[in-house]
Amino acid sequence: MNLLREPKFARLSAASLLSEVAEWILQVSLPLTMYRLTGSAASTAVMMIIGLVPAVVVSPIAGPLADRGNRHRVLCAVSLAQAAVAVPLLLAEHVAVLYVVMAAQAGLAAISEPTRNALVPQLVGPERVTAANGLMSVNANVARLLGAWAGGVLLGLGGLGLTVGVYAAVLVLAGALFAPRFAAGLPGTGERPHVLRQWVDGLAEIRRNPALRVTSVAVVLQSIAQGMFLVLFLVFVLESLRGDEADVGLLRGVQAVGGLAAGVLVATVARRVAPAKLFGWGALAMGVYSALIWNTAHLTTAMAVFVGLFAVAGGPGVFLGSGVLSVIQTVTPPELTGRVLSTAFAGIAAAQALGMQVAGALADRIDLEILLDVQASLFLPAGALVLLRLARRRSPALT
Repeated sequence: MNLLREPKFARLSAASLLSEVAEWILQVSLPLTMYRLTGSAASTAVMMIIGLVPAVVVSPIAGPLADRGNRHRVLCAVSLAQAAVAVPLLLAEHVAVLYVVMAAQAGLAAISEPTRNALVPQLVGPERVTAANGLMSVNANVARLLGAWAGGVLLGLGGLGLTVGVYAAVLVLAGALFAPRFAAGLPGTGERPHVLRQWVDGLAEIRRNPALRVTSVAVVLQSIAQGMFLVLFLVFVLESLRGDEADVGLLRGVQAVGGLAAGVLVATVARRVAPAKLFGWGALAMGVYSALIWNTAHLTTAMAVFVGLFAVAGGPGVFLGSGVLSVIQTVTPPELTGRVLSTAFAGIAAAQALGMQVAGALADRIDLEILLDVQASLFLPAGALVLLRLARRRSPALT
């Protein structure tokens, strides 16, 4: 928690919180508006895919931007651009406008996320990056609670106009906090080769670096599992638990409780744990705990029980996510961090989309219980691979 006493990191933390709150406001309000306009679950599902595709498409640009010049300028510009792209929603509530705004917002977020995460080790140093990531995960879960709640409440109180107004105001405030310089002499302020050349350099680093190759395989496995979860979770709640849409929202939101607790733990007690161990054990815990949740339905379908189970479920996810970020941040040269992170996020998005498609295609053909157990099992080889290939390394970057 001492990191929050450092003005620059505290400012980055506050600006990131505001940015993520705004993103959650839109992520909740746009699908709800889409469903209200069309009455179609399929149209709403398309929005989920649209929220992933830009991360893949924008990756060749996002990484070089994150490593070129002063990162605070990129973060400020992206925040203001996100506010601007939502303006068409004030002019027309039309399906096409909703799709375009969601795609634009997701594309801009695909630029801000690697830039923000590349800035973290620049401010705190590799020895404190795990603690910093723990604090940033606390931000993410607070933003999830506040933003998801605000998105629904604002939409109900004043419609999309009020929602967009608050969304834009929060992003402008975030942009103001991002605007001042965070650190002098950031990488990428000298020679500026072509953007494509920079992106290829980032890919080359992933191929060259053994730790990044292992991390890539593990990340793809756990991302496919996460993509399957996003589809199968809805079926599980509505069919296995006999719940409704409100129960779906409750169980998704309550995961932030465990995420908050885990984030504080990573930032304090677990900050000295090697990132690879945090990654590996987090993945194993996620797999085992997911299987526990799915199979508890054989014993009871009481919603109160699953509220408790899902409240804890956010914890392993934070350990896993913090470990992934910390490994990448500590084994990648500073001047390439943005590009490697951007490629990683693109891979995560593509793997999640694959998982969604697999789950969607098989949900009506294979028993739900089998698919849920397969989803949980994918975390196990990911965790084992990281523990066997990375956690035993004596490299200072991983310890």
